[in-house]
Amino acid sequence: MTLSARSRSDVANALHDIQAPVRTRLDAVNAEIWRIVAADLPLAEEVSAHLLGMKGKMFRPTLLLLASAVDDTPEPRAVSLAATVEVLHLATLVHDDAVDHSVLRRGMPTVNAMYSHQISVIMGDYLYARTMAELVRVGDLEIMSVFARSSTEMTIGELRQLAAFDALRFDEDDYFHLVRAKTAALFRTATEIGALCGAARHRDALARYGESLGVAFQIADDLLDYTEAQEMTGKPTGLDLREHKVTLPLIAALREMPASARARVEKLFDTPQPHDAQVADVVAIVGEYGGLEYARRRGEQVVRDAEDTLGTLPDSPARTALYDAIGYVLDRRW
Repeated sequence: MTLSARSRSDVANALHDIQAPVRTRLDAVNAEIWRIVAADLPLAEEVSAHLLGMKGKMFRPTLLLLASAVDDTPEPRAVSLAATVEVLHLATLVHDDAVDHSVLRRGMPTVNAMYSHQISVIMGDYLYARTMAELVRVGDLEIMSVFARSSTEMTIGELRQLAAFDALRFDEDDYFHLVRAKTAALFRTATEIGALCGAARHRDALARYGESLGVAFQIADDLLDYTEAQEMTGKPTGLDLREHKVTLPLIAALREMPASARARVEKLFDTPQPHDAQVADVVAIVGEYGGLEYARRRGEQVVRDAEDTLGTLPDSPARTALYDAIGYVLDRRW
């Protein structure tokens, strides 16, 4: 399997096929999300409606529902927990956009751009609180523990990133530590919670699969930031560079580039608001010195780990869909 490019329609059709084994229950997740975020306050309702209008393809809820169906014995509570995972995901996005002062998310204005920075922070807090309230309603301490662990990991991951004063000293070990905390933790939560809702004997395998898939997801996302135009990703090309974020393609290229090229990279990172020409120049440098190819190879290694883990599960439509989810992660477009 490779980090190949496919058309939007191909990727959308692939996701539709992945979701087929859990389609009915996935449709019910939307109603559960609305129930969880409901508030007796017009502003909260308005912001929630905006967020739900810009939510993604329900990929994490899909993973949870598929994991719960691996043994063909999914539990009804998986639907509400799939909704809870998505609400938690929305909370992280709202806070990430507030921290980064981002103005676009999937081609739509972020909460802090459309309303205010203060509202985005409070709304993120509200969504976290609603997640906790739903977990209390479910009343399973083991499931609460999994959610609490991932929430802590994501928060610590964000703090680690903010504490990195010299961005260009951020190395590959730092990168993978951060990715496992900020991105893979929630993927792991989805598949591990799914296992606890009907496939408990496969809990460890599904948790490992979710973590590997989350790492692959982030590598693919970081590659897209270097290779795709804004109309494909829903965010400006080179946004990570504009925000002075160091991801795997740049880390790999920094190891190979000469001092003259590194000086141009350093100049971009010393510029508070890099202009388009600077960003384009560094994007070209990263490609020239092998950063993109290296990131693709590392992504493929992680994918093999995810595939190997699935090989321990019983054959079922859900397992097939989980295999197909790996290809979707690598080929997706927002």
